[in-house]
Amino acid sequence: MSEESIFLQYVGDSPRMKILQYLIEGRNFDYTLTDILNAGVSWGTVNTLIPLLLKLGIIIKTRKIGRATLYKINQQNPVSGQLIALYDGLILQKLDEMTEKVEIAA
Repeated sequence: MSEESIFLQYVGDSPRMKILQYLIEGRNFDYTLTDILNAGVSWGTVNTLIPLLLKLGIIIKTRKIGRATLYKINQQNPVSGQLIALYDGLILQKLDEMTEKVEIAA
């Protein structure tokens, strides 16, 4: 990733926030631990943080496929809801700024 995410610019570029961003971006899907590695964190980090995020209620287990457990962001959790709202707000703000630049250039 050549350009840092606007979300990570505001909340910090930590492994926890990378995982949360990944799950927020795909909030309508569920993911295995292996899928979550695409957030750009190590296997050890995923195995450390997922149980913590489960305990806090920020993510939930959705189902099992074979031996794999799938997880997703818990959209019913107030903290998760605030993070999702922040993410969406930052994206909309960035889109507005980009639209203004295009209109000025035209």
